[in-house]
Amino acid sequence: MGEKIVRKINNHEDKKEYIDHLLKDIEALELMLNKGLFSAKPIHIGAEQEFCLVDETWDPSDLGTTILKDIADGHFTSELNKYNLELNLDPIKLEGTCFSELNKQLNSLMSVAKDAAAKHKAKVILTGILPTISYKYLHYDYMTPVERYKVLNEAIRAIRKDDIELHIKGVDEVNLHHDTILYEGCNTSFQAHLQIDPEHFADTYNWSQAIAGPVLSICANSPLLMGKELWEETRIALFTQSVDTRRSTFILNEKESRVNFGQDWVSGSVADYYKNAVVNFRSLVSTDFDTDSLTQFHQGEIPKLKALALHNGTTYRWNRLCYGITDGKPHVRIENRYMPSGPTTEDEIANMMFWVGLMHGRPKSLDNIHTKMDFKDVKSNFFSAARYGMSSQFYWEGKLISSKDLLLDHLLPMAFRGLYSMNVEPRDAEHYLSIIERRIKSQTGSRWMIEAYRKLQKENKPSEALRILVATMYERQEKRYAVDAWQLPRGDEYQIPKKKVTVGDRMNTRTITAQDIDSPELVLKMMLWKNIHHAPILDDNLNLAGLLSWVDVEHYQQNPEDRPESLRDIMKTDLVTVTEDVPLSKAKSMMEENNIHCLPVVKGKKLVGIITSNDL
Repeated sequence: MGEKIVRKINNHEDKKEYIDHLLKDIEALELMLNKGLFSAKPIHIGAEQEFCLVDETWDPSDLGTTILKDIADGHFTSELNKYNLELNLDPIKLEGTCFSELNKQLNSLMSVAKDAAAKHKAKVILTGILPTISYKYLHYDYMTPVERYKVLNEAIRAIRKDDIELHIKGVDEVNLHHDTILYEGCNTSFQAHLQIDPEHFADTYNWSQAIAGPVLSICANSPLLMGKELWEETRIALFTQSVDTRRSTFILNEKESRVNFGQDWVSGSVADYYKNAVVNFRSLVSTDFDTDSLTQFHQGEIPKLKALALHNGTTYRWNRLCYGITDGKPHVRIENRYMPSGPTTEDEIANMMFWVGLMHGRPKSLDNIHTKMDFKDVKSNFFSAARYGMSSQFYWEGKLISSKDLLLDHLLPMAFRGLYSMNVEPRDAEHYLSIIERRIKSQTGSRWMIEAYRKLQKENKPSEALRILVATMYERQEKRYAVDAWQLPRGDEYQIPKKKVTVGDRMNTRTITAQDIDSPELVLKMMLWKNIHHAPILDDNLNLAGLLSWVDVEHYQQNPEDRPESLRDIMKTDLVTVTEDVPLSKAKSMMEENNIHCLPVVKGKKLVGIITSNDL
């Protein structure tokens, strides 16, 4: 959110003060625009690198705050979740070898982070969503203990007046409620910044929207969430829902999500863009103000527009307009937020160069893009890319074209022209854009991850497969090979030490259950048909109520005259249960001591899986 010290808007006085500053910020912004005070040249670029921290078992590490202190470098800052940090690169002029220089600084600073993490037996991973994040890492205990995150969480919950809903459907499906915004922290991105001329704001911004879908399709790197295969770039759906202030009702909700692509082409000025944001989204938080922006402006100072920046920091356009001050002059830039972290720093810089090249390579025939393409086609392109990656087809200049053909035949040459027009070193352009070209012809990070996970699941339980997957990603990232050259995992990249294997690592989560009101004959037949040796029985509230075993099936198969009237008559209710974090060795002992072959795995009263003697 930019501001380090924020507070919730608690009462009418707080709101009045904040709105007063917000309106003065917009007025000051219009005055600066009208007087031509904004810097247009030289054009600068910049980037923010978000990354994940993992422990020795490749699970999220909760030591982010400690590691940040050890890093002790102003380029780094905390993120919402304890297992994420952010690195801010220095702005650099768009010319010559700027992209190589940016990559050099990125690798240098990432080495600082890696060294600090290593002191705590942690490692750094670049990925859009860390595959080993599970439900337990999304509780309040894993929120970074910084006041502004707590305030934002409380503000969003206060507006919703309900738990946050998450429903994403791809090959698999995630459907659950949650009581914090920590799902937002599952997302890690590589955010690219490009300074723009406010005189041509609308045309430039609209063009950034038009190319978003095709650019996203080749950058996709986030197909997994909690072991479920969802979208090629699941971050797009996850981020949208994780900070959504809207509630589901029986009435059609026409409001936009705070994370959004937009509803139409923009028009007007930079000030109009911010006015629309203020109209569409409530202010969530405030801060302390020493003076107001109009007073600063009339005193000859360039105001920081603190209230406006704070509002902008809690609305999340995938292409977000940002205001800043460099060397005493104001500027505006587009922040590209849809590109994920990873798979390597080389891939990230290539993604950024491709985007910047396209931004400057637009042919004259595509000027005033809002008159050449329907916005709904552009928005459709973006969400198609998020769902299907390089399998997408895009609407482009009135035709339906495959992602591969659009990128190779139209956009790559356009990006080269744009970079050369900005005097970017040809060798640099050829190096990084060849990474994009090879990736188009081979695989994205997302596709590699999907195929790797599917392969690993053939020999491993899901939680073990996810750890091996992350270990393989780390191994490949350290070698700095771009993802087009990555081989699939061998399977021996990591093995959980026997002492650390838990019930959660080996349990079955896809279990066939029945309710205690179901027909006993049907349930017993189901067990026979599917060769199920243990069937958990749930009550009306879907709490674990009992267990049927193969012994019951055999008895009633051999003695049909003993057919029970109700499952309650035959199910075992005096159950021995475990939780996911119980060591596997203890679960084995519990089975032996109680002479049983199955332990239901519970979270409170809810069944989350079962573990049997076969799983041991």
